[in-house]
Amino acid sequence: MRKVVVFGAGLVVRAHVRYLLDHGYQVTVASRTVAKAEAILDGHPAGTPLAFDISREPERLSSIVAGHEVAVSLLPWQYHPRVARACLDAGVHMVTTSYVKDEMKALDAEARAKGVILFNELGVDPGIDHMTAMKVIHAVEAAG
Repeated sequence: MRKVVVFGAGLVVRAHVRYLLDHGYQVTVASRTVAKAEAILDGHPAGTPLAFDISREPERLSSIVAGHEVAVSLLPWQYHPRVARACLDAGVHMVTTSYVKDEMKALDAEARAKGVILFNELGVDPGIDHMTAMKVIHAVEAAG
């Protein structure tokens, strides 16, 4: 079975996790509080809740990532390079919604060499704000 770990328990996590579970993935939700992870998984048999706080126990990150094929980081942006490093070390692909920062750019050559995908800027943000910006631009243009 395909295995994905999702780090975080924010607003977009539930729909994302439900989609993966409904499409045959085994999903681990790693959240600071296991109760939030359990609520997101809602008892699904292919879901595994996990209490994990990257700011307090970063040493666990590598072992968590290593048991999966893909890591989805919905953590605050400053933690993405740590998750990416763990993914590179384990040969695990990574997806995140955040913009590409210099720390992530610095990992690009290594990721390409290892055949590991570090896929950034995928999701509600920045997608929604790009579309909103274009809507405003078009409205201003139409108003002359």
